[in-house]
Amino acid sequence: MAQGERQRSVLRINLDILNAVREEGDAKPTHILYKANLSHERLVKYLDDLLTKGLIEVKQDGENRTYRITPKGVGFLIEIRKAETFIQGFGLAI
Repeated sequence: MAQGERQRSVLRINLDILNAVREEGDAKPTHILYKANLSHERLVKYLDDLLTKGLIEVKQDGENRTYRITPKGVGFLIEIRKAETFIQGFGLAI
């Protein structure tokens, strides 16, 4: 890692995935992978976690799999944005 770069937190990675899924509508794993900048292995782990928590849902059509954000996931993004704005008011970042 280059000097001055920080590793992304688990929260930031989950937010990147949720935002990618929200932007795409029915998001293919490859699109999420590129937008969230993750390896396939790590993406699968995070998607499984978000599915378990009910923040995204999966749609299987034959061999095609897509992901969609749930209302709970949208609510989570809204609340996190509020918290992020509050935290940034103190000069900090998530």
